[in-house]
Amino acid sequence: MAEAMSTAPDGETRAQAYQRIKVELAAVIEGETSLTARLASTACLLAHNFAPRFFWTGFYMVDPEKPRELVVGPYQGTLGCLRIAFGRGVCGTVAASGETLIVPDVEAFPGHIACDSRSRSEIVVPVFAPDGTLAGVLDVDSTEADAFDEDDRAGLEAICALLIPARG
Repeated sequence: MAEAMSTAPDGETRAQAYQRIKVELAAVIEGETSLTARLASTACLLAHNFAPRFFWTGFYMVDPEKPRELVVGPYQGTLGCLRIAFGRGVCGTVAASGETLIVPDVEAFPGHIACDSRSRSEIVVPVFAPDGTLAGVLDVDSTEADAFDEDDRAGLEAICALLIPARG
């Protein structure tokens, strides 16, 4: 990965940018009970803070009527795939495994689903409900190859941990 890729657009490190976004997001979603509003705000903040590196930023959520399928949720970017089966493509693989996956070259990923042919690399992070069940995944695509690193993994995982609060 090129050294220039280790910083966010405004010159802060990726780790610093994620920490700032996490604090901002926590303030924005505090007390908000609508999951749609929480996810939409997250996609917006991430997409705008990391543009143009983040080409597509959004969520695929487990469909309660078809619990082995993901259905597109709030996102920023070009048209997304509407449904993805568990185990299919990068998002479905993460849904099945429950583990974050960084794909430096989507063309080299067996079974990659090309919702937009401009996508070159991808990171997908699971989103868990408070009881530990999978609620969905955060999917971020880039038009650049090898655009994501461990700072992205750590930052996005920390942000996803905020998204679905325990009901009290």
